[in-house]
Amino acid sequence: MVANLGGGSVSEADGGPVRHIPVLLNEVLAALEPAPGKVILDGTFGAGGYTSAILNAGADVIALDRDPTAIAGGQALVAASNGRLSLIHSEFSRLANHAPAGGLDGVVLDIGVSSMQIDEAERGFSFQKNGPLDMRMSASGVSAADVVNRAKVSDLIRIFGFLGEEKQAGRIARAIEKKRASEPFQTTRDLAGLIEIVTPRKAKDKIHPATRVFQALRVYVNDELGELAQALLAAERALKPGGRLVVVTFHSLEDRIVKKFFSDRSGKASGSRHMPMVHERAATFDPVGKSMVAASDEEADLNPRARSAKLRAGSRTLAPAETEDLSIFDLPNLTSLGKIGG
Repeated sequence: MVANLGGGSVSEADGGPVRHIPVLLNEVLAALEPAPGKVILDGTFGAGGYTSAILNAGADVIALDRDPTAIAGGQALVAASNGRLSLIHSEFSRLANHAPAGGLDGVVLDIGVSSMQIDEAERGFSFQKNGPLDMRMSASGVSAADVVNRAKVSDLIRIFGFLGEEKQAGRIARAIEKKRASEPFQTTRDLAGLIEIVTPRKAKDKIHPATRVFQALRVYVNDELGELAQALLAAERALKPGGRLVVVTFHSLEDRIVKKFFSDRSGKASGSRHMPMVHERAATFDPVGKSMVAASDEEADLNPRARSAKLRAGSRTLAPAETEDLSIFDLPNLTSLGKIGG
């Protein structure tokens, strides 16, 4: 792909538009306030939509992506940036390791799977196209097939229930256990087909019966909630005073984590009749704009991915970063990927 650094668009080599359209782009830029002399970290490079627009605004960019395919695809944009873009293969939870000594002026995170990954059947993110049951954003480690074929039924129930909010988690997990005893799951169609049999689609259902299970597996395989929590804490350390943290989420689980973080870092005292002695702390982030921004009807019509998008943003204060404490996020207690094996 080639970036038009003067016009804010990113195009394929053949002149056509890229498949991934950056969501809430104008709102992201308004919250970030990129400008010449600033250094912005884009923790989810993807197809380079945010990065290209930030470069067009005059800021330098450090961009991260855990997907090696995205890193390879972004090299044309690096070459066109005249040294103003550094593109690094890394999880965004490690963003503080890539920040300059003087700190960052902004961090932007677009959470979730990209349209490009969904479109590639060989990545196994979607049941719409048959492919290997993979779902690994980094293309390494434990795959979704490993989880489905090896995890205990009790673990599958928790994964589907907590991360997919699937009400039929028990029935689906037990059906998986029965089928894998005779034949392992290998493709997306293997799993989606079983789920369709176990929980057939009703006329009133708006989504495919496999949607929540596939979401749960993707979130689990990539530790998306843990990565997000770690990234928020890392951004707090890496941003300089006045630096902006902007996060776009697409699911209630993700948005809940971001909302909890900004609430916890607001400096407001909290407590209850059971814990009345809670002292106010210095705020490490001040709110930027509305507490939550959603896509306009016009954008949602043009880009279906924007329909569930929520943007939250904060400005880093002078207060020192707080002690890293993942307990503030109330993450679900699930068996680690390492215990399942790959």
